[in-house]
Amino acid sequence: MKNNNKYKILVTNDDGYEANGLLCLIKALKELDDVEVIVVAPANEKSACGHSLTLIRPLRFIGIEDNFFKLDDGTPSDCVYLALSTIFVDFKPDLLISGINRGSNMGEDITYSGTAAGAMEGVLHNIPSIAISQVMDFSDPQGDFTLAQETIKKLVLKIKNGSFPLPEREFLNVNIPPAIDVKDPKMLITYAGYRMYANDSHLHRNPRGEEYYWLGLHPLNFAARRGNEGISDYEAIAGGDISITPIQLDMSAYKSMNSLKEWIEQK
Repeated sequence: MKNNNKYKILVTNDDGYEANGLLCLIKALKELDDVEVIVVAPANEKSACGHSLTLIRPLRFIGIEDNFFKLDDGTPSDCVYLALSTIFVDFKPDLLISGINRGSNMGEDITYSGTAAGAMEGVLHNIPSIAISQVMDFSDPQGDFTLAQETIKKLVLKIKNGSFPLPEREFLNVNIPPAIDVKDPKMLITYAGYRMYANDSHLHRNPRGEEYYWLGLHPLNFAARRGNEGISDYEAIAGGDISITPIQLDMSAYKSMNSLKEWIEQK
């Protein structure tokens, strides 16, 4: 790929190359001046694949149109990893955006998220990165991404005309409230909330009587983290506002290091 003077944005997602959220993101970015959009997205949906790379089988790029590729059975991390080693050989993209995801990515769900993983892979390679998700009612097959489109354009322009606000190995995790709740949404800086999980699996049997399971969708149940000041991502969304959370890749539990040292030294 030739390097020109345009601001280059690498785009990926975890809902697949045909997902409406991805297409809406591409459309929004192409409305910006002096921006070149390069898309490498999974050929199939890879929701909740986490930050996984495919190491046990080969991967194949398939061209869809100019600067738009799908990666055959690849994950979002695969898409970013291979794009940087094949398409961006002599230079890096100026920005990476993963999304627009169909559904939320808040709290500990970030660790499951293929959308967040795309941004994680970006910052591992020192590329400013954003993960963006649209909270929505899954009964709507297409979803309304209007506010997400407006929000990402504002963020991109702020970064393009200024600077990325985070240090190395940190990315922006953006969640957009459902359109039906939006009146005058504000961009709120949040922390990742405390997600409350429950097991939800559904047993079925095929015509031969063999059992199989579907993992179900959990309701969005969250709580504030004790001792934290500020507002959580879920509280922002529940209030109809936009949540912007800085996420770091360093998961070391620094507050527990001294107590762990004392525990290990106990006779």
